[in-house]
This record gives sequence, C-alpha cells and structure tokens, in this order.
Amino acid sequence: MKLNRIIGGLLFGLTVLGMSSCKDFLNRPSEDTYNTSNFYLNDEQCIQGVNYLYNSPWYDFQRAFIKIGEVMSGNMYWGSCPYLTFTTNATDVDLVNMSYSLWAVNGHANAVIVNITAAEGPSKAIKEQCLGEAITLKALAYFFMVRTFGEVPIVHSNSELLATNDYNNIYKATKKNVYEYIIMNLEKAMELLPKKTSGWNGRIDYYAAEALLSKVYLTMAGLEGTLDQELLKKSAELAKDVIDNSGRSLTPEYSDIFRLSPATYNQTGEHLISWMWTVDGIQWTRQNTLQSDLGMDGFDEFGDVWGQWGGPSVDLMDAFGVSPVDNPSVRATEKDKRRKATMMMAGDYYPYFWQDKGGFDVLRFLYDPEYGVGSPGQFCGPCGAQNCKHLYGNNADHVAALGKSADRMAYELPTPILRLSDVYLVYAEASLLTGNKGEALDYVNKVRERAGATPLTNVTVEHIWKERRLELAGEGDYWYDFVRRSYYDMDSVINELKAQRRNAWWNLDPVYKTWYESGKKTWTIDESSCSYDSSTPAPNVTPSSFTLPFPQEDVVNNPHLLEAAKEINVRETYSYNF
Repeated sequence: MKLNRIIGGLLFGLTVLGMSSCKDFLNRPSEDTYNTSNFYLNDEQCIQGVNYLYNSPWYDFQRAFIKIGEVMSGNMYWGSCPYLTFTTNATDVDLVNMSYSLWAVNGHANAVIVNITAAEGPSKAIKEQCLGEAITLKALAYFFMVRTFGEVPIVHSNSELLATNDYNNIYKATKKNVYEYIIMNLEKAMELLPKKTSGWNGRIDYYAAEALLSKVYLTMAGLEGTLDQELLKKSAELAKDVIDNSGRSLTPEYSDIFRLSPATYNQTGEHLISWMWTVDGIQWTRQNTLQSDLGMDGFDEFGDVWGQWGGPSVDLMDAFGVSPVDNPSVRATEKDKRRKATMMMAGDYYPYFWQDKGGFDVLRFLYDPEYGVGSPGQFCGPCGAQNCKHLYGNNADHVAALGKSADRMAYELPTPILRLSDVYLVYAEASLLTGNKGEALDYVNKVRERAGATPLTNVTVEHIWKERRLELAGEGDYWYDFVRRSYYDMDSVINELKAQRRNAWWNLDPVYKTWYESGKKTWTIDESSCSYDSSTPAPNVTPSSFTLPFPQEDVVNNPHLLEAAKEINVRETYSYNF
C-alpha cells in the first residue's frame, strides 16, 4: 500500500511549533515545524492535537461520501457518474481520494495516540478523553473501509511499520477480523471517554462511541449469512443505553438538524458524531465544501456552486410519496417534513435560507432575475428536485448564525455522521429481529412523530428499512444499509436496486415556469414532452457490486491487496497499553 495512504498525516501527529487559542472548537496548532519536544505539554495542546481529526483528514472523503452513500444507493441522480451505473473502476478520482482520506484518518489517529500516550504534561482525564476521541474516529474510518472495500489491511501502528519498512507489505484481514478490530477499538474508547464532555461542544463522548458500536453490531450480525441473535441483542442493549442515559433527545424540528446555528454544535443535541468544519485559518481542507457540489448556481454570492444538474432521484421521491409533476399547491399539504428538508421542489419556500431577502423561494430564484442574481434561470434538476441537506444558504445566513463570514467553497456547517434518530432505528431493527416488536414499533413511531408522519400500527423490517431511507436520505448512509443487508439477503437487495427509478425526467422547466408566471394558478402537464426516461435500462447489479475496487496505485504499491485475506487473532495481535 502506498506510503502516504497508510501514514497520511503521521508527521502532524509528531506535533508542531506554535499554538492557537482554544476558544474555538477547531483551533489547532500550526504546521510550520515538526518537533515532538514542545507540544502535548498541557491539556490545551492535547485537545488541539485531536481537533484536527474532526475535519481535515476527512476532507477528500466528502464527495465520495455522497457518491457512494447516495448516488450508488439510488437516492441521488448525478449525470453519467459511474456510481450511478455501478461501473466505478480503480482509477476513479473520487475512489482514489476516498481511499486516501480514510487511510489519512487512520494515520493521523495512530500518530496522535502515540504522542498523547507518551505526553507527561496533560492531566490524566484530558489524556484519556483525547485518546478516546482519536480511537473512536479511527474505528469510524475502518467502519467505512470495511463496508466499502470489504477485506482491508489493519494498520495498528504506523511507527512500527515505518521501523520495519513494511508499509507496502501488508496483507488484508478478513471482514470478520476488521469488524472485531473496530469493536476492540470502540470498547477501548468507551473505557477512556467521559460520559459527558461538559463545555466541549460537539466532541465525542462515551455515548457517541457506544452508539457507533451499536450500529457496528447491527451490521456485523448478518456477516456470516444469517442474523446472529447475540450480536443483535448487543446492538439493542447498547442503543437503548444511549437513548435512556445519554441525555440527548431528538431535535424538535427536523430541518433544524441541518442548519447553521450554535445549537448544532451543542453536545446535548442530536448529533452524536459529526465532521466539524471551520473557515478560520489558512489551511485548505478544514472547511465544508459540499454546497458547491449539491446546490444551484447562484445560491451564494461567491460563484462557487454548480450542483443544479444533479439532485434527489425519482425513486427517492417515490419513497416520499411525491412526484415532480404534482401540482405544488396540492403537494404543499404533505405531512412528512423530511421531504422538504431533504429535497427542494417546485413551490417550496425556505425561511432559513436567504433570511436577509425574506427567505428562499425556489422558483422565484429561478425565474425572477432581480431576486435570483446568478441563478441558472431555469429548473435544471434532471429529476425535478434539488438537494437541500448540506447547504448553508448565503453569506448573510452564515454571519447571522455564527458571527463570521463564509468564503469561497468554505463554510462551517457540520456534517452529521451519526445521529440519535439513527440510534432509535438501530434499536428498533435489532429489537424487531430479536422478537421485541412492541419496542420496535414504539421507536419507529418516535422518529415518525418528529417528522409529522402518520404513526404506524404495525412494523416490519421493510417498514424500518424505508424509515431509515426517509430519515437519513442525503446523509451518505443508504448505500451502507444495502451493504449490511447484502451480507444475509443478497437477492433481495439486488432486486430492489434493479427496480429503482434512477433515470431523469424530461422538460420539466416549461411546466414550472408557466405555473410560476401564472401567479401559481395554472398547472398544465404536457405528457407528450414532459416524461420520465424509462428507456434507459436498469444498471447491472451483481454480488460484486457491493465491494469497490482498491485504487490502482495502491495495488501497484502493495500487490498483496489482490491476494486472499489472512486470518488474524485481533485481540492477541493488537492492543493499547494504557
């Protein structure tokens, strides 16, 4: 495996000269000079050393996170993207960047662990907190890796590999071994982390690690081809502990989860694990850039948004029970708040975007040039919707929320990776699969109640499966649900993927423009010109579609990646001596 992929950021972990104030969550040391003797000397520096792990190493995973999690899963349309058609190859730039990013997380985490362990200045409590954070984020990286690539090498210590010159001579571990390694790391993190990180908004605590472990157990339960009841029980037990004892609760208004506000950073809120971004400082990669890929031209004033030619899929609209050719006046009566918070459609209005202009009106933005300066002037969304999650609005919205300006391709909206509602649904599924249908129904309905959706009177695995899709759409998770189910129900997930409506609609713009210019009164559908593309065949999904190839350059540098995985006794081979 290529050196920089395995040891990505190792030198950063060896610490650096200079430091900044700890007032901001994301403040961290500068990287002018590397020197282990003048850093990790106190609690503040220890915290700063870990801050980096919440953003920069994940940066190159952002786009792949959407393409794999949403485009491959059928939640999002992205033109001729190979993730849409299951034709991704080993040279794909997003695949390469994703691999680099995940190995960089591991490399940085390992380096931070080594240096904090050796540090004598910080207090015991802060050292343990910081070690627990690093180990949790390392486990998260492996969780993404095993669900994306399947069998992968385990790199427990970069320094040991460097010392033995073995960094390109590593064999893959089996998937079971990788999952066991993830579990081992999360168990250790839970030993170290405090139950609450008072005053440290947005940081990982005991319950964040426990919630991730619950999801890992649910995923691993089907790994051997059948559902392991003991693992499901462990998943349910851990999830319920998070629900009952973490002090967290569902954010009352669903759309607020994804907005820029101080509440977003509140550790007592719904976010359990998030990538935390900043526009402060000069280093590229510390900022959120997803609005550029997902929003419409002109959505902000920096000229850095270009995502109007993609958007939520027709199949996702079907799941929400809406259509791009619905009369917007009728659709306005829909009950499920998650649709509007997930996808922008004709007739939608958002009070939390463009607050300085009285809110954001989707069609006014497109067809009123005085209001929508810089807009494309037409509805470009190929499926009849535009993305909503991961958008912060214009710069005035950023300043109003955080008191600081955004910049070109740089803003601070956190990216949710694990939320409390996800834990509710993990608990519901694990409960149902272990025979506790009442608990399953109760917690699915708690999620639906927050969304404004009609409560269910009965619950099946299919109900929970759909609920996960609606609740987490746009958050990079849906493909990994398919992977999880492919472990024990391959035929069903292949059939579901093949049945999806993944193609585009034609000529929606004239319909929307006519309606808008009529004062939102005239709704006319010309079925001869406005229609769904049903001629493009469904993608050829096979069992091999559920693991992506290693980047070509990784294979060149480490041919063992093409060889059979080797069984490892994880608990005997790897450990932490603290």
